[in-house]
Formats: sequence, structure tokens, C-alpha cells
Amino acid sequence: MRLSFLSKLIVFGVLLGTLPVIFIGAFAYVTSSNEIERRVNEGKMQLLHQTSANVEQILTTVNHTLNQATNSTVLRRSLDSPLSASDFKAYNDLSMELRHMQSFDTRVEDVVLINTRHNWMIKNSGLYRFDDYEHADALEALLQAGEDTVWTLTPTAWFYSEESANHIACPYTISLVKRLPAASLEKFALAIANIPTCALSELLAHGQEAGAALMILDERRRVLLHTNPDRIGLPVEETGLLDLERMERATAPFAATIGSERYSVGLHRSDFNGWTYVSAVSVDDLMQESRKIGLYTVYICLSMLALSALLAWFGSRRMYSPIRALLGQMKDRLPVDAGPAPGNEFQAIGEQLQRLFQSNSRLEKELGLHLQQARTFALMKAFQGQLKPNDIEGKLDASGFGSQLRRWRSMAVVTLQIDALDPARFGRNDLELVLFAVQNIAEELIDADARLQPIVIDHTLVTLIGSEEADLERFAAQAYEWTEKLQRSIRHYLSLQVSAGISLPFQGVDRLTAAYREGLEALKHRLKLGEGVIIPYENLNAGKHFLLLNYPNQSENDLFDAIKLADAPKARELLKQLLHTILAAELAPQDYQIPLARLLNNLVIAAQESGIGLSQLHSSNESLYEELFRLQIAGDVEEWFWRKLAEPMIRIFRDRQNEQYHNVSEKIIDLIQRRYDTDLTLEECAELLHYNANYLSGVFRKETNCSFTEYLTMYRFKMAKRWLAETDMPIKDVSARLRYNNPQNFIRSFRKQEGMTPGQYRSAYAKRPLPEADRG
Repeated sequence: MRLSFLSKLIVFGVLLGTLPVIFIGAFAYVTSSNEIERRVNEGKMQLLHQTSANVEQILTTVNHTLNQATNSTVLRRSLDSPLSASDFKAYNDLSMELRHMQSFDTRVEDVVLINTRHNWMIKNSGLYRFDDYEHADALEALLQAGEDTVWTLTPTAWFYSEESANHIACPYTISLVKRLPAASLEKFALAIANIPTCALSELLAHGQEAGAALMILDERRRVLLHTNPDRIGLPVEETGLLDLERMERATAPFAATIGSERYSVGLHRSDFNGWTYVSAVSVDDLMQESRKIGLYTVYICLSMLALSALLAWFGSRRMYSPIRALLGQMKDRLPVDAGPAPGNEFQAIGEQLQRLFQSNSRLEKELGLHLQQARTFALMKAFQGQLKPNDIEGKLDASGFGSQLRRWRSMAVVTLQIDALDPARFGRNDLELVLFAVQNIAEELIDADARLQPIVIDHTLVTLIGSEEADLERFAAQAYEWTEKLQRSIRHYLSLQVSAGISLPFQGVDRLTAAYREGLEALKHRLKLGEGVIIPYENLNAGKHFLLLNYPNQSENDLFDAIKLADAPKARELLKQLLHTILAAELAPQDYQIPLARLLNNLVIAAQESGIGLSQLHSSNESLYEELFRLQIAGDVEEWFWRKLAEPMIRIFRDRQNEQYHNVSEKIIDLIQRRYDTDLTLEECAELLHYNANYLSGVFRKETNCSFTEYLTMYRFKMAKRWLAETDMPIKDVSARLRYNNPQNFIRSFRKQEGMTPGQYRSAYAKRPLPEADRG
């Protein structure tokens, strides 16, 4: 289900208020939690440093006092002599020395002196033969240690005596072992100061009171001290702290799992003896304060969210009111199939505006194009004599050239043709492109106030130039200068050789057609003058204006079409009208031969282009031109053209019609079925099939009883109905494929043709068989 824009606006407003609240709440929670964690970690590290300082103070004192004892004269002298029960004085001196060391507050419970060379051992409980002592082997192994002074964890049972019986509950002892003599390379004696672990455990008690579990590890990661006495002597892995690699690399507190709980673990490595002091605080305990802060943050955020949602609702309704009013105005004006879908208000408004802008742009573009085409067409008709001399000025004025023509007092027509295209640079199809480039150069080079729009007629660039100069000779010189400059520019930029013809200067636009003929006539003299020349017509024909005969080209084309369609009555009538037009001109008798010879020549060319040989029309040895020029009466001329040329051609075309009409219509229908989704026109079909468009139109109507446009429209609607019934193609895509400018035109045409809209037709025939007439 699509939401309306109002709903989307409300949701957006709520989200817009929600995100900052969530961000601020999360930021406050994270910041406070991090601050609590930072303070706890700082306190934990301070606790570790304090514990380390306390323990190392005791160890330093023990080491110092033991050094004093081992360096005493009594002990050094005793190492070199055996002891027995009879050596009471020596034994008493040693015992006093050792007991003197225990008198300090060092927590040392026992000091053991072992001499393996003389096989004696002294501790608090008395003098022993060393090899008779139960743990002699374990103690002798301490003599093999690599260092002369070492702190190590030893079982209390190795040193058990009656004096320390009250400490037997403490299973381990931290022992300071010194190999003696200190100054000799050969070590054969040991001095061992023992501190029960229970005596040092009280130093960890203040850490437990602070909520942290403390332990001390030796270099081999064995627990020396622990708040839980049962874990002393165990490898650290057995305490549950398994992430040893991370512990080795840690330089700051890190999170670890001990057992099934998460802990924040802090480390401090002692430079004194390499021990590691470890503090572990439960994450759950650490986050208790954070949870309280998080709960308060949630309450505040919920209150702010409720307030922002209320403001979003009121504000959104207020902002939506103009949209609601605009949609209300649009609702009755949109077509049935183009109504706004729910949730698409802006899309509907945007589409409507886009349609308006597109329609406006299209109209402006088409208007500009049509205006340009109209101006070009008006010039072409004026140049080619398709306008009466009296109508030329009015037609050009209507096309927007009036202001220029009224300013000019002298005019001339310039015709320009390309002499030859270099085959190495240009192909056969490049001529139009090259002429377009030449036209652009002319437009750029000649000032717009001094020319009309250059146009191309039969591969010839034609333009009318003019000036306010009244003197025709000076204007002729100026026209030659402009043409020469244009010729040089084309040679420079395009490397092309062109020739130009310039008509005689004139002052009235009624001479425009004659001037065009003069320009073309001048270009014909390239046969004698060569390429790359500029030929003013005043240098030809004794400087007289070209004889103008407005030859009826259109009437001639209509006659040829009627002959090709084998329409004898129409052809006879058109022949009569054409000859009447030619013979009605005010000419000298010999001058009538020119248009009559032209008509004869064009008829023969049309016959040959249609595959009709001259022998099929004329079997006499005498030339057709000789026969024509002997005739002196207009009626004889008409009868001769009919009998010699028109009627035989009609007969041949009629014979061909029965064979060709059907084939031509089938070819047109095939083109329609293959190109119905393009901008196909009758003119395009005529070009593809090499026929005249008017001829194809008549043939197609005779064979199908409908025009080309009607059949194309009918076939497009047939395809549209098939797509609507058999596919899910959107209606706008159907209209686009069938070359409609916009979907609305297609919908109106479809409703007019079928009595229902495309959407209704799809609903009626979707997934059901089409009517027989719509299948194909």
C-alpha cells in the first residue's frame, strides 16, 4: 500500500526529529560509559601500581637483609668448613645471623643455609646432614639455576619445621634463592629466604574490597599470589584467563572471558623481577552505573520523540495544505487514465508540468523548424519560378525578408557549385554534408544584412545578396568581391575547388527567378573556362537579362503521374492544359521550340526510366524532334504528343498495372508491417521502392480501398490491441512505440477508434483470446 505524501511528510518529520534524539542519546550514553570505564581502568592501574610497590618494597628489604647475611664474616667462614653437632659455637653464630635477618618486618618465616660440599643444612629447626634431608634433591636442583639470585615459588613442605607449623596451611612459599659463594665461579651453597604466600596475600585484600580480583604471575605465567589461595601455584590458563597472546601484547586494559563471564583485565609488568601484576574486574559490575545512565537516557529520548512526533504531525498538515488545494484543481482536468495514483501527488504535479513544458518546448521547436522550412521553401519557390512575379515580394515579406528587401536598392543572385570531390577524401554520400559546410561558411562570411538565407537547390548553393548602393556597377563590383572572398575561404577551410555564377544586378525582386536562371547559365560556361572560376552573367549574353519562361514543371509532373497510372482521360486533359500554358507565353515563334523540345525530351526520359524503349514508341526513321518542329498548329502539336508518346506509354503502363499493382501494394504492406514503429511515410516508401509518391498513393488506394495513412494507423492499432491484451507493457510505452508525441493523443485516438480507453481494453481482453479481427 502506497502512503500519501502527507503520511510520508509526517514520517519524514518524525524521522528527522528521531535521528538527532537517538544520536544525542547514544552519544551521551557512550560518552558516560566510556568515562566510567576510563576512571575504573585508571583506578585499577593505580591499584596494580600500589600493590606492585608494596610487594617490591618487601622483596627489596628481604633481598637487602639476605645480602648482608651472606656477606657476613661468620657465614663466609662457615662455607669453607664442615659442621657437626659438636661445632656448637659455629652453629650458634650462624643461627644468630639468620635469626637477626628475620627480626626485620620482612614477613620472612624461615632462612635456610645449605652447603652441598660439606653436606650440612641449617634452618630454624636446627642443623641437618643435607643428604639425609627428605627434599634434598629438590633443593639441590635450585643450585643449578642459571642466575645467582632468583625469586621462585616453592612448596612450603620443602622447608617444614616445628617453628613454622602454624603456617603449614599455606601450601606455597615465595623463596629468594642466592647461590654461594658470591665471589666464586663454583657455586656449592644456597641461602634461601622464605616468605609464605599467605603472608603477602593481605596485600591483595584491598583490591578485592575495590571489586577487583588481583593476582601476581612469575615469568613462567604461574600464579604466585591470588585473592583466591586455591589458585596459587597454578598456570594462569587454569584460572580461566586463556588469551595469553593478547596478554603478552597488551599495553592497556582489555576485555577477556574468564570462565563464562566477561572481565576487563589490566596488567602491570614489574621491572624489578619480571613479575606480572593482573587485575580483573567483572564487566557486569563495571556497567552497572552505565545501565542506570542508559535507562535515564531512554526515558528522556522517548519524551523528546513524542514531542517531535506531535510537532511533525501539526507541521506536516500545515505544509500539505497547498498541495491538497493544487491536487483538487488538477483532479477534474486530468484524463481518466492519467489521474494521480495514491502516494504520487508530486509525481502527478511534476508530470503535468513536464507535459506543459515539453509541449511548449516542442511547439517552439516545431514552430522554429517550420518557420525555417517555410522561409527556405519560399525562397526555393521564388528562385525556381513557382511564384508569379507579382507574388514574390509578398511571399518573401511574409517569410520575414521584407525589411531587408525594402532597404536594398541593388540585388544579385549568386550560385555556387563544387567542381569536384576528391575520392580519396570524400565518399559518394558526402556531397550533402560538404554542401552543408559550404552553406555555414557563407552564412558566417557574408554579413546577415547583406544576404538572404543561403539554400541548396539541386546541389547548388544559392543566395540573394543586396546592398543600399544604388549604382549597379559599384554593386556588381562589391558582389564580385564578396563571392571571391567566399571562394577563397572555402578553398582554405575545406580544400575544395568551387565555381560561382553571378547574375546581372537588378532592383526589383520580380526579376529574382530570371536572376537565378542567369546564375545557373553562367555556371554552364565552366565547360570552356575550367574549374575554380567566378563568372558574372554580364560577361555573357551581351550583358542582357536571361530570357525567362516559367516552364510549368508541376503540370508536367502531374501529366507524367497520370500516364504512369494509365489514366487516359486525365492524361489527355493535363496534356491539353500543359500545352496551353506553354503556347500562351509571349515568345517569338522559334522560341516555342525550347519548351516543346523540353517536354519531348522529358517524356522520352520518363519512358526510358520506366523501361520503355524508344522503338516501342517510334518506329519511323525520322527523328521525333524533326517531326515536332515541322508542326505549325497548336492542335496538331497536341495530337502529335498524344498519339506519338502519351497514348503508347499509357497502353504499356496499363498492361503493366495488372502485374505491378498487386506487387507494389504487397511491398508497401510489408514495409508497414516491418516499420510501423518508426516515422514511416509514403515518401520514404516511394524512395525505397523507387516510385513516385503520388503514383504509389494511387496504386495503394486502388488495391486496398484505403489510403496509406489509414492502413498504417489501422495496423498500429492492431499491434496496440495485441500488446494491451497479451503483455504488461505500460500504455505510455505503447504510445511511444507507435510514434505518438504523448500518451494523451494515443488515448484519445484509441477511444475514438475502439469506443474505450486502452486501460479499459486491457481489462476487457487481458489473458483472454482477442477478437478475430485483432489477431494477426
